[in-house]
Amino acid sequence: MVEFALILALVALVVIVALLLTGAQVMNLYSNITATMCSYHVGC
Repeated sequence: MVEFALILALVALVVIVALLLTGAQVMNLYSNITATMCSYHVGC
């Protein structure tokens, strides 16, 4: 049980670090997709 908790904590830590490192890029990508869709009047 302890091993499972340690693995789960490690996975959570990796996910948090990955989101912190790539969060701005993902937000920029989403913003670009939204802007493109709005320019074609789809989903605005």
